[in-house]
Amino acid sequence: MKKGCGLAVILIIRRLRCTACRRIHHELPDCLVPYKHFESVCIEEVIDNDSDELSVAADESTLYRIRKWFFEQIFHLLGALKSIALSLGHDLVKETSELSLPAHQRLGLYVGSKPGWLARTVRAVANSNLWVHTRFAFLSKSS
Repeated sequence: MKKGCGLAVILIIRRLRCTACRRIHHELPDCLVPYKHFESVCIEEVIDNDSDELSVAADESTLYRIRKWFFEQIFHLLGALKSIALSLGHDLVKETSELSLPAHQRLGLYVGSKPGWLARTVRAVANSNLWVHTRFAFLSKSS
């Protein structure tokens, strides 16, 4: 994982075996977004600010890819949060218009708009098994 200053940090992720399903699950710390190199605070800052005044040590192409990833995922994340709310018996949030609020503020209607909104979103979606996996392993069959 990379911090905003560019410092790389190695984390040890706990692997836990579920006694009910016998599958292995990985414990996801709040600072991580699955399959992303930067910590969630950095990704949140990139999404929140379009200016050049970022404290994230990344080049423009990396910032572009972070924003692109987020805006490709926004409708899935909103749908997942709505699904979670319904499954828990909560009322859906009344949105005035789909386009009246920026994307990250629409997520804030479900998880709050204070700093840490991305970590709260990731935790809810990943723990509900609704996270879209973006990594695939292709196996080639040898002849």
